[in-house]
Amino acid sequence: MGTVFSFDVRGGDPTAVRAALDEAVAGLHRVDAVFSTYREDSQISRLGRGEVTVGECDPEVAEVLELAAEAERVSEGWFSTTYEGRLDPTGIVKGWAVERAARLLAAAGVSGVSVNGGGDVQLLGVPGAGRPWRVGVSDPLRPGGLAAVISAAGTDELAVATSGTAERGAHIVDPRTGKSAVTDLLAVTVVAPRLTWADCWATAAFAMGARNGLAWLESLPGVEALLITAGDEVWATGGLAGWLG
Repeated sequence: MGTVFSFDVRGGDPTAVRAALDEAVAGLHRVDAVFSTYREDSQISRLGRGEVTVGECDPEVAEVLELAAEAERVSEGWFSTTYEGRLDPTGIVKGWAVERAARLLAAAGVSGVSVNGGGDVQLLGVPGAGRPWRVGVSDPLRPGGLAAVISAAGTDELAVATSGTAERGAHIVDPRTGKSAVTDLLAVTVVAPRLTWADCWATAAFAMGARNGLAWLESLPGVEALLITAGDEVWATGGLAGWLG
């Protein structure tokens, strides 16, 4: 998937945790092999060329495409699995894969797990008694600085996802034009229970622009967000303050 993944696992039986960690890492490699649009022989590339059907692919392909269709519906088309006329579910795969890895580890009996995939994080449980997970949100205008710190206090399930141009340049596409999104935003960070959706919503809102993106994010239940514009303006949904700390 072209990025770095890290795991922070707390508690649990060491043998069970090691087995679950090995399974989670192998699963991420498998996801990359199945969904990579850079591999001519991947199932998603072959599906896009019409060489196989969804039914002939691994079950995960149908699962991801169904989730992507839901994301497209909720975002009214601002999230899309089509890029330059070809099938490309990249916008949902990473968040889904990170969340799946985190849940696999949680099922192994750990007290807390944080899985970070290229800056998008799924948090489950707690890192210690009376201590919440905390995630720093990078400031796109001040390298090395933080725009905010998100705290998972009060919940045992939280995800933080950021879409923007600071790390990878102009890679987010406007589905209406098929070209790089022309937007006043530098970054959108979404806070939600599940990384699968947080990742999608951050991408869609970035393409919408600050005003429309903020209004849409405000309409989504259980979702809060921080938006930073190229003019160094910081916009936030009404309930974001409850997650700061």
